[in-house]
Amino acid sequence: MERANVIKEELTEKETKFLAVYVEAKNSCLILLSESEDKLGTLAIAVPKSNDSMGLMASSSILVGNQNEISARMFAEYVATKKGKIAMVSVYLDKLTEMDAQAYFKKLIEKVLAPEKKEKAPEKV
Repeated sequence: MERANVIKEELTEKETKFLAVYVEAKNSCLILLSESEDKLGTLAIAVPKSNDSMGLMASSSILVGNQNEISARMFAEYVATKKGKIAMVSVYLDKLTEMDAQAYFKKLIEKVLAPEKKEKAPEKV
């Protein structure tokens, strides 16, 4: 049985540090997105739609918190759809607004999800 995969990433933009902790298990994944230090923030859960569903996006709900609901749900739905498994995303912001941080958090999500691309065999042309 394979154990969960854990990846930590960070980036600094405009003198602010943005952090991501990514934990992936066989059937789910969790991403903690935060400003300045690792903290739990508003937590959303998303479940991907089944293949026979008409829509392409996942459905989501907020589990804890209310300050960054839009970003938490948006990113949870994005990750659930991309990974095809249950996704939980936490967003913690201290000084910045959701709108100011979304682009940086999106970059971090792409960085933590990128290792899966390295594992795939190159496509033949």
